[in-house]
Amino acid sequence: MSLSYCDLHCDTLTVCKDNGLNLADCRLQTDINALKRAGCTAQCFAIFTENKSEEKFFSYADFFINQMYSCSNIAEPIKAKGDFCRIVKSGKLACILTAENLGFLNGGLSGIARIADVGVKVASLVWNTLNAFALPNVVYKNGVPDFACREQKGLTAEGKSTVEILNSCGILLDVSHLSDGGTADVLSISKLPVIASHSNAYSVCPVCRNLTDMQIRAIADSGGIIGVNFCRDFLGNGDIFGLILAHLKHIINVGGEDVAAFGSDYDGMPAPAGLETCSSMPYLLNFLEGKLGGRVTEKVASGNFITLFSHYF
Repeated sequence: MSLSYCDLHCDTLTVCKDNGLNLADCRLQTDINALKRAGCTAQCFAIFTENKSEEKFFSYADFFINQMYSCSNIAEPIKAKGDFCRIVKSGKLACILTAENLGFLNGGLSGIARIADVGVKVASLVWNTLNAFALPNVVYKNGVPDFACREQKGLTAEGKSTVEILNSCGILLDVSHLSDGGTADVLSISKLPVIASHSNAYSVCPVCRNLTDMQIRAIADSGGIIGVNFCRDFLGNGDIFGLILAHLKHIINVGGEDVAAFGSDYDGMPAPAGLETCSSMPYLLNFLEGKLGGRVTEKVASGNFITLFSHYF
């Protein structure tokens, strides 16, 4: 059967804005035209911020909105409740705006209300450097990241209150990049499902960016989903399709069939050989269908994503 897919994370929006490219046809690792050809049903587009201001963040949001107008015949952003199902049924690409690293925020509820107003549906508190909310899962030694170490410190008091504010605004928390202690705090505080948009299984590839079995089970118990990241640094060495399969199988074995999904990290990583762009996704889906069967592959590819997002958006 012909399978469609959804993707929890790409950085293509940020790259396009920074380089004066169109999101529809930039011909990077992914773009809207290529996503449609590859059978993508829904794509999360991250605004990635590293030590940038609120003004800069909202310039990316404005860019996203303008890009959506320019390709409204094939894609549409999720804004209000019910948009996700309507857009999916229409056959257009459902485009979800997300925020990777809220360290730019000034002003608690008012700042989060503003990002909700521009359409942000998923947000992470931190990237790879600490901010007022949290620490990353990367530990630095003499200024160099040590991916064998895991950060145990939790959220700051402001970070904990921010989780509650995000919940109140209907924004889902993303724990990819967050410290182990911070992830535990988010899972204990959040009343909404928790997402790891682009993280793999630590038991398969032991680097700090990947999730422990305890974290996988806790995210599953929250009703959230985990997007397997296509970056080789977090997959390990070997055939890329086989590695993605190994991570998916482990996540399913630990957390169940309802938690596994895709979070490609396209245009946020070096292109992996064999899966250089989203145009290769049909080949990956065919491979997984042969290994996992059609029912499980459909859940991983799109079903789990659609179940979660159709309920909240």
